[in-house]
Amino acid sequence: MKYDFLDTDVLARLGALPLESRTPMIGSVAGRHRSPHRGSSVEFAEYRKYVPGDDTRRLDWKAYARSDRYYIKEFEADTNLRAYFVVDSSGSMNFSSGDHPTKIDFARRIAATLSYLIVNQGDSAGLSCCNEKLHLEIPPSRRAAQLQAIFDSLQNLEPTGGTGLVSALHQIAEKIQQRALVVILSDLFVDTDELGDALQHLRFRKHDIAMFHLLDPQEVDFHFERPHRFVDLEDGTTIVAEPNLIADEYHAALKEFLANVETKCHDVHADYHLFQTSADYEEIISNFITTRLTKKR
Repeated sequence: MKYDFLDTDVLARLGALPLESRTPMIGSVAGRHRSPHRGSSVEFAEYRKYVPGDDTRRLDWKAYARSDRYYIKEFEADTNLRAYFVVDSSGSMNFSSGDHPTKIDFARRIAATLSYLIVNQGDSAGLSCCNEKLHLEIPPSRRAAQLQAIFDSLQNLEPTGGTGLVSALHQIAEKIQQRALVVILSDLFVDTDELGDALQHLRFRKHDIAMFHLLDPQEVDFHFERPHRFVDLEDGTTIVAEPNLIADEYHAALKEFLANVETKCHDVHADYHLFQTSADYEEIISNFITTRLTKKR
């Protein structure tokens, strides 16, 4: 089956870029990502004093010659990555203006492309989609068949209903037993204080959080030339307004909202990215991956 949100040329160009975690991961197999545990990779971490029972092959005899004491070399252990993609499928994600893709279409492209890159490099990817409830979950897996399950789910996703992102994030924080990369794709039309609590929950569980905040250009510009009937795509309520009379107030409220969201993300050291759906998604993904390489800690 051909998926219209996948571009093979984009996948080929991005395939050489490794996606890495910014924080140590705990996995079940060897991999490219840092672990909080010590192992036997080639990257030296530190010395510690020898204690009975340690592997004598890891003794540093040069350190013994200098200090007349026994020291053990410790190295960074490398492990695999689990990535959870959390896609907001509430009604507002179906909005589009002009020739731009809907927010859900943009989210599909990013989630599908990153999932492909992650599984292709030997790591695990999973998917959670939520509106009023967490109604779809695909547990992370490294198997090739995992990609088809993710792609089919994204293809069949129909945004509807209200936003349940906050409760979904709390559920995910409780369900994920080991550290993971949690990638959130949403327009974030939620209470920012409640969002901050959910992000704190994820951070408390030591997850690496990446936030893709998606907005349509019209939601940012609010450019209308005549009175309009505005419809809430989540609960169906409508309001008739003269845009020119409320434009200044709208932009002030939007600015405050975006500032609050960014603050909540920065408070938990989340990797926050605000984009409009008119942007080039390949450039977004490329910058996301390369930035994480330089900020790995």
